[in-house]
Amino acid sequence: MGIKIKQLSKSYGKTSALKDISLNFERNGVVGLLGPNGAGKTTLMKILMGYLNQWQGEVEIGSFDIRKNLKKAQKQMGYLPENNPLYPEMYVKEYLKFTGDLYALGELPIDKVARKTGLTDHVDKKIGTLSKGYKQRVGLAAALLHDPKYLILDEPTTGLDPNQLIEIRKLIQTLGKEKLVFLSTHILQELEAMCDRVVILNKGEVVLNQTLIELKTDELQVLSVSFDYRVENLALQKIPNTKTIVNTHDFDYELTFDTQKDMRPAVFDFAHDNGLKILSLQQKNEGLEKKFSALTKESLK
Repeated sequence: MGIKIKQLSKSYGKTSALKDISLNFERNGVVGLLGPNGAGKTTLMKILMGYLNQWQGEVEIGSFDIRKNLKKAQKQMGYLPENNPLYPEMYVKEYLKFTGDLYALGELPIDKVARKTGLTDHVDKKIGTLSKGYKQRVGLAAALLHDPKYLILDEPTTGLDPNQLIEIRKLIQTLGKEKLVFLSTHILQELEAMCDRVVILNKGEVVLNQTLIELKTDELQVLSVSFDYRVENLALQKIPNTKTIVNTHDFDYELTFDTQKDMRPAVFDFAHDNGLKILSLQQKNEGLEKKFSALTKESLK
């Protein structure tokens, strides 16, 4: 089960949008899709939704080959596009019924999806009177009407204020406990806050596919230290696992270590053994944003 993508390629004329990518997702959770413009994210999402044809490779949604069983595969998917297509003059309940009828879903669990998305007290309101955050909830409710196993959310937090952002984050994380959710975003902080796994695309290729835990484990450790005297870089290099040394100002240094072990005790030992006093010592590990930026730049070279 899950979603399996094998050697998927798609071209528009002479331009390759996806180049022989393979991905396999079996567990529920939130997968972040990240990449610069033209990376292939939109093409990948459209193929998963069955909106594009004339591509090469294999795609399975659940147990269904998307080529052989497109309709059955599509029933497994829910989709919230970036530009949420709502009708502001409609009431929330009216819109959800309209959406369900459009796809011939039969008996509709409107009350159930309203509860799940926090819309119970708003189903009798016109969509046009709702905040941006609640409009996103309406879009999510519509995507959940047929109880899909898999969700694709395209930039779901764009334009939300901080409070709305927190609420939608919690909702997406809750959905990720019972479904496999693909979250396409340009906002790296959102990816870090909500996702269990990160897939970075660039120029149609997968340049990174790791869990968030793996990414954090790979993160470099950075310490900012001030001594009471200047220290030669050659001496500082004797501290175990030292990767880089930068003399930022006078007696101030930024030390980067290629290990997850806390290196502050080693720096204290170095100062003691060399008759130095530490005036300040701060841990300032590189954030995921900086790391993702570096990875993307490397892939663009």
